[in-house]
Amino acid sequence: MSAQRDIKKDKTHIADKPLYRDPVFDGAADPSIIWSKEDKKWLMFYTNRRANIGGNGVSWVHGTPIGIAESSDGAHWKYKTNCNIGYTMNDATYWAPEVIYYKGNYHMYLTIVPGIFEDWYHPRYIVHLTSKNLIDWKFESQLKLASERCIDASVFQTPDGNWRMYYNNENDGKSIYYADSNDLYHWTDSGKKVIKDRGEGPKIFRWKGKNWMITDPWKGLAVYSSGDFINWKRQEKNILQIPGMGEDDKVIGGHADVVVNNDRAYIFYFTHPGRIPGNKGIDSFETRRSSIQVAELEYINGEITCNRDNTVKINLKN
Repeated sequence: MSAQRDIKKDKTHIADKPLYRDPVFDGAADPSIIWSKEDKKWLMFYTNRRANIGGNGVSWVHGTPIGIAESSDGAHWKYKTNCNIGYTMNDATYWAPEVIYYKGNYHMYLTIVPGIFEDWYHPRYIVHLTSKNLIDWKFESQLKLASERCIDASVFQTPDGNWRMYYNNENDGKSIYYADSNDLYHWTDSGKKVIKDRGEGPKIFRWKGKNWMITDPWKGLAVYSSGDFINWKRQEKNILQIPGMGEDDKVIGGHADVVVNNDRAYIFYFTHPGRIPGNKGIDSFETRRSSIQVAELEYINGEITCNRDNTVKINLKN
């Protein structure tokens, strides 16, 4: 009986495949994972693309709320609610939440598009919000960055105790810029391009004694490492570029978050399962919908690799 219980317990931490689909719009993307001290659970914040509403052009990628899913272990997720974003604008579009905790407050850095549009040619900018409960968010400021088309904030604390935000500057070839802060409220933009390659959704993390950045160039995910957070070296091979075999995972992986837990690193990414070669050029619910997936990263010969077809055994601990 003991052995049976151990097997059963182990199975409860085998990640679902796909990991998560949003029950409202079926368009979960751009995940950001954080431990909630209030809920005593892991929360996943995500752009909730409106895949099932119809609409012309890319209007379905606009007007998007920020959804929240919850999990006790990282393996099984369920829908919780949408964020209440305290931003006074009708039909605002919310993209790519970045959520962190510091000294009693939760902070969100969120991309805003001022309206619902059928094309991509409109301003976007990053705002700062704060919360005590991770649901109700108070607007603090709009950040002044390198251009009027900046998206996808990734914020982390540097070894000197200050804060750095990397983001995508769409007006400069969709390259990666950064800004610095000593309090999370006031930011000074560097005006400096640190990665010239096209890529969205930068994610910074430290693992195996190295600093890493993962970006989304729409050809799988690019991986960079740096010793000083300024000079970033790209490894030769992207990860999640070769389609997998699992359900909803037979396409490239997109805009990801990484959770390092007990020295194991898990990458949470999204897919458009219907965007297979046979559906090229087709705009339908099946090509719009998206799923969240998870895979475990491996560190081999100084580089990050990822076999998305491996069974993911995960049990995230606070």
